[in-house]
Amino acid sequence: QVQLVESGGGLVQAGGSLRLSCAASGRTFSYAAMGWFRQSPGKEREFVATCRWHDGSTYYADSVKGRFTISRDSAKNTVYLQMNSLKPEDTAVYYCAASRIRGVISNRNLYNDWGQGTQVTVSS
Repeated sequence: QVQLVESGGGLVQAGGSLRLSCAASGRTFSYAAMGWFRQSPGKEREFVATCRWHDGSTYYADSVKGRFTISRDSAKNTVYLQMNSLKPEDTAVYYCAASRIRGVISNRNLYNDWGQGTQVTVSS
């Protein structure tokens, strides 16, 4: 049984920063990538960023490039999302996700395991 547990969400003013963490436990050895998605009310869940486990390569949605940074700690089976220069439109529930499929980037249907989500609210 795999479990992904997110932490670090909260309320922040526009221009501020937050750091999300996602710790994976269980059969994590088969993961090819871990990433973050987000979902706002009335909208579909959208890709934010992902990190490939074997080489650490990272990919970002255009809307967060230059502001968000994804990183991983392989020893701890943990992935982080550093979010800077936050905007009100970044407000959403942020979900950690893990995939066993090599080459996956932004297709949420190719992610096998999901966390419970953590709320990020950015006030203007």
